[in-house]
Amino acid sequence: MAEGDGVIYNSFKEDIMEGIMDLETSGDTIQTTLHTAYTPDIDAHVIFGTAGVSSTEYGTADGYTAGGQVLAGQGVVQNNTADRGEYDGTDETWTALGPLSPATPSDCIHWDNTPSSPVDPLIATWELGSTATNGGDYTLQWGANGLILLT
Repeated sequence: MAEGDGVIYNSFKEDIMEGIMDLETSGDTIQTTLHTAYTPDIDAHVIFGTAGVSSTEYGTADGYTAGGQVLAGQGVVQNNTADRGEYDGTDETWTALGPLSPATPSDCIHWDNTPSSPVDPLIATWELGSTATNGGDYTLQWGANGLILLT
């Protein structure tokens, strides 16, 4: 994956079709966590507690709290012009983040903190760039068309 590339976990595709997740504004609580040395496996990684997922998250320190932050402004729209469904949220900023060790997060992961079965299902992951955490604000800016586009 290259910087900014993202992938949707296969389990998320099933969870959406089964109605397990609600991504609307007043729906489920969606978390965003920062990770280092994470290797995505869209087939085997199903929940946040899966080996290799939660263990790669930064711990609580230097402006970061384990468990990440709650995605604000989430919502879903039907875009008939582009023939797709769009899921989006507010860009996320960690204030005075770092320096973390290692200083540069490799990935962020979206997961749903609401369902009880499955517990903490994964949604998607994105590879992050090379911006080091140096004690300044660290912002994840989502694409102009949304976080996830279903065509």
